[in-house]
Amino acid sequence: MVEREIVIDEAAIASRVRELGEMIRRDYKGRPLVLVGILNGAFIFTADLARAIELPLEVDFIRVASYGSGTNSSGTVRLTKDIELAIAGKEVLLVEDIVDTGRTIAWLTETIAARGPASLKICALIDKQERREVAVTVDYAGFTVAEGFLVGYGLDCAEQYRNLPAVYRLLRR
Repeated sequence: MVEREIVIDEAAIASRVRELGEMIRRDYKGRPLVLVGILNGAFIFTADLARAIELPLEVDFIRVASYGSGTNSSGTVRLTKDIELAIAGKEVLLVEDIVDTGRTIAWLTETIAARGPASLKICALIDKQERREVAVTVDYAGFTVAEGFLVGYGLDCAEQYRNLPAVYRLLRR
């Protein structure tokens, strides 16, 4: 049986998303923005963040696979759904659920940067810096969580738990 403990509650998430939205609004004031949510994990965060940013913006999604159905990254990133918006010359913000080893977001940053955006930054709900294997900078980090396998608010384990309203650490028994 898998038990879980709460790490970040609903109220803390809602408050932090509002704060991130305000920071992003200030930083991009007067410039339209393209949010690129990274599926599947960031779909809830992207929706909430988009509503918290009071700017003209476009939203698109990209999907990559690196975990499969397990809890450890395979180390290989593959594109399974590309963005459809033209982003050349535009301000782009990648929206990720969690930056862990950094491999996926580094690959995505390189892939998106090759398309010529005016700027490219990263916003992540959770930044797990201690597990970093590839140097990446998270420009807007919601929370830093030290350890544990996290689920809820879009994060999953074998496609389960995404619908939980808060973030939990799985405890194995």
